[in-house]
Amino acid sequence: MAAQLRAVRARIRAVKSIAKITRAQELIASSRIIRAQQRTRAAGPYARELTQAVEAVVSRSTSVTHPMITEPESFSRAAVLILTSDAGFCGAYNANVLREASRLRQRNTENRIATVTFVAGRKGIAWHRFRDIDVAREWSGFSAQPTYADAEAVAAALLEAFERPAGDGGVDEIYLVSTEFVSMLTQRPGTRRVLPMEIEERPGERPGGPLPAYEFEPSPGVVLDALLPQYVASRIYYAMLEAAASELAARRRAMKAATDNANDLIDRLTREANNARQAEITQEISEIVGGANALAEAKAGSE
Repeated sequence: MAAQLRAVRARIRAVKSIAKITRAQELIASSRIIRAQQRTRAAGPYARELTQAVEAVVSRSTSVTHPMITEPESFSRAAVLILTSDAGFCGAYNANVLREASRLRQRNTENRIATVTFVAGRKGIAWHRFRDIDVAREWSGFSAQPTYADAEAVAAALLEAFERPAGDGGVDEIYLVSTEFVSMLTQRPGTRRVLPMEIEERPGERPGGPLPAYEFEPSPGVVLDALLPQYVASRIYYAMLEAAASELAARRRAMKAATDNANDLIDRLTREANNARQAEITQEISEIVGGANALAEAKAGSE
C-alpha cells in the first residue's frame, strides 16, 4: 500500500512538471502570435501590388511570351517547396502539411511527373530523411520568424531550377505547400502553383477596379525578367509569414489542450492518492485495534 502511494505521488510530481512546460509554451506562443499576425498583414499589400503589376504586364501585352506565364507543351519535372516548422509542440501542424505534400507527390507520379523536393523546417527535413526521400535543397532555423532574405534565398534556388531545361535537371513548374492562416482556430494546409502563373479570364469587372495603364520600357519581356525574382520571393515570404502565424496558433492550441489534460490527470491522480492514503490509514487503525485486542485477551488469560 505504501509503495503504491509513493508511485502515485511520484507520477503527480512528473505530471505537474509537464503541465508547467506546456503552460509556458502556451504563454510564449500567445505572446508571439500577435506580432506574427501583424507582420503577415503588413506584408499583404506589397504582395498584392506586385501581383497586380505582373497582371498588368500580362494583360496589356497579349503577344509577350515569357516562361513566367507560358505553359509548356508537357510537364516532366515539378519543384515542390514544403514549409514546415523547426520546433515541435504544435499538434498536427506539420503532419497536415506533409500529408498535403504527399498527395501532390502522388498526383505527380500518376501524371508521370517527377517531383523535385525542396524543404524548409527541421521537422520536414527529418520526415524526409527518415523515409529516404531525396531532397534537392533544405533550409532551417527561421520558421518562427522568417525574413525577406530567407525568402530570397529559397526563391533563388527555385528559380535556378526553373530557368534550366527539364532535361538538364531543371523543372517545368513550381508548387508551394504551406499552411494558410485563417483564424486563431483554423489553419488550412494547401497547395499553390507559383510558376508558371495561372491566368484566368473572368467576366465582369475586376475586384478593386480596372488595372492601371502601365508604360513599359524597354519591353514587357524585360520587365517580367525584372519582376520574376521579386514576385517569387514575395509569394514565398508571404507564405512563410502565414506559416509562422499558423505554427504559433497550432502550438498555442495544442499546448492549451495538453495543459488541460495534465490538470485533469493531476486531479484524478490526487483522488487516487487520497484513496490510497485513506486505505493505508484504515489498515493502520485496524492493525492497532487488532493488536490492542490481542494484548487485552492475553492479559485476561494470564489473570
